[in-house]
Amino acid sequence: QVQLVESGGGLVQAGDSLRLSCAASGRTFSGYKMGWFRQPPGKEREFVAAVSWDQATTYYADSVKGRFTISRDNAKNTGYLQMNSLKPEDTAVYYCAADPSGITGRKYSYWGQGTQVTVSS
Repeated sequence: QVQLVESGGGLVQAGDSLRLSCAASGRTFSGYKMGWFRQPPGKEREFVAAVSWDQATTYYADSVKGRFTISRDNAKNTGYLQMNSLKPEDTAVYYCAADPSGITGRKYSYWGQGTQVTVSS
């Protein structure tokens, strides 16, 4: 079992930056892929970014490419999502997720509880 806890969300203005963290506990997640997802108000959850266990491969949703950066520190069992040039449409609950399957797969077995990000215009 892997437990994930997100932090770093908050209320910011358009153009600001935030860094979300995802702390993992339980089994080491160094061999797991990690992803970030978000659920905007009234909408379904959507993919944001993913990183392989060794950071060799990353994927981003088109809507965040060039603005968001996913990374991880396996020694600290922590993942990150650096969000720059935030827009009001980035407002959502952000979730981190992890799974031992390969980076190209869509399966994520472990999820955090989410952290709210609100971007005002």
